[in-house]
Amino acid sequence: MKQRIREKLLKDCNLRTIIRLPNSVFQPYASVATNLLFFTKGEPTKEVWYWEHKLPEGYKAYSKTKPIQLAEFDGLKQWWDNRKENEQAWKVDIDTIAANGYELDIKNPHQPEEEKQYTSTELLDLLHQSFEKSDALLKQLRKELL
Repeated sequence: MKQRIREKLLKDCNLRTIIRLPNSVFQPYASVATNLLFFTKGEPTKEVWYWEHKLPEGYKAYSKTKPIQLAEFDGLKQWWDNRKENEQAWKVDIDTIAANGYELDIKNPHQPEEEKQYTSTELLDLLHQSFEKSDALLKQLRKELL
């Protein structure tokens, strides 16, 4: 269902830009990744530009005492009207997105894959999901054996 929704949006609207914000932008209220999406209604998407917002020098994460600042978007503002690929910006054509099941979570190809740091809550959620999958597989196996 999610794939069909993304496909319809990309066919009915031009998803021009996705700004990828760090996971810590809304902490401690939410620890999920946040993206800003910019659409133009009424024309199909041909390519999507991505901009990766980086944490300021010396920051490991945003917090209540170190929130995101408007001045941090100055580089984005300069890039916006004169777009070129660089270490923070890249574009992906619609054919690549379609071949990827209309998945829009496309990592920055200019950056090496970072080792993911999980919070305690995220680790507990992952463990819980793993246990749920194991329980489902055990139930299926038990059903097939009986």
